[in-house]
Amino acid sequence: MKNIQRIGIMTSGGDCPGLNAVIRAVAKAAMGSHNLEVMGIEDGFLGLIQNRMRMLDNKSVSNILTLGGTILGTNNKVSPRQYTVKINDRIETRDVTDRCLEHIAHNHLDALVVIGGDGSMAIAADFVRLGVNCIGVPKTIDNDLYGTDVTFGFATAVSVATDALDRIHTTAASHHRVMIVEVMGRNSGWIALHSGIASGADVILIPEIPFDVKIICDYITYRARHGKRFSIVCVSEGAIPVGGKPVVDRVDPTSPDPIRLGGIGQVLAEQVEGATGIETRTVKLGHVQRGGTPVPADRVLATEFGFKAIEILCAGERSRLVVMKGRTVTHIPLEEAEGKQRLVPPDDPLILAARNIGTCFGD
Repeated sequence: MKNIQRIGIMTSGGDCPGLNAVIRAVAKAAMGSHNLEVMGIEDGFLGLIQNRMRMLDNKSVSNILTLGGTILGTNNKVSPRQYTVKINDRIETRDVTDRCLEHIAHNHLDALVVIGGDGSMAIAADFVRLGVNCIGVPKTIDNDLYGTDVTFGFATAVSVATDALDRIHTTAASHHRVMIVEVMGRNSGWIALHSGIASGADVILIPEIPFDVKIICDYITYRARHGKRFSIVCVSEGAIPVGGKPVVDRVDPTSPDPIRLGGIGQVLAEQVEGATGIETRTVKLGHVQRGGTPVPADRVLATEFGFKAIEILCAGERSRLVVMKGRTVTHIPLEEAEGKQRLVPPDDPLILAARNIGTCFGD
């Protein structure tokens, strides 16, 4: 603790409800309880590369608990090991890690608090191996960060998706249609599973359980023949048919994670309508799930995580990831989360519960 005088804090990866709540908790706990200086690093690792940082004080982190987004900005396209630059019409990739280390030393940062998901933690783990003390705080609406039972931002995303599914329900019933709602989640189905169950979706499709279109169509047809004149389908953007691949919306060559999933809802709608003859429409929620005011559960969790980050840092811990295990906020080695994703187990109790009340998973 006596060696720590100034820390840097950054928000990295996609934006997420609750980021400002963590910034607030980290900064206020650091400045108020431990008399540390706190520098905000702008736009995630891009700010570290470009040496864009600013000193935070109590005023700059006040009244931000309820704000969506992040006052520091973020970036989900930058990795110091694979920093892309455009020269004329060519895109080149460079390793600028040394530049980041110089900026850390120049600004006298004794530790970094990195708020991010699996990609951000992989980058942080790289800095750990270079001697930088990094404390990770798990952020992602996808809830797929390995090592923690939940990430902040997930509860808000589920709330938004559930509200959308509830609203779609009345339209589907009025027009006797099949309505397909595509939600985010990348390679994990946590958002689809939770919002689908919460809204009473008839079909829930997640990446962890490959689906058979024929089974889905037979299920919808059966419902129609037995008086259920509409059906609601909640599909995760990464859902895949048996023996198939996820639908790719686009490829971004400037990003270290270039594949952008999306479009499965429209593909599925065409297949369902063609096979059943029932009018089918699709809604892609997209980034609306990541924005707006965080729900109370995320504000509380983000505050707990932020406080814990400073608590363990000032207790002399190095290179740790704050996690929730059961109902306890604790920490694990940051490197444990590197290169891993927390996926939905096929035998998850929620799946079992949903199956037993008649929900179809397409298998």
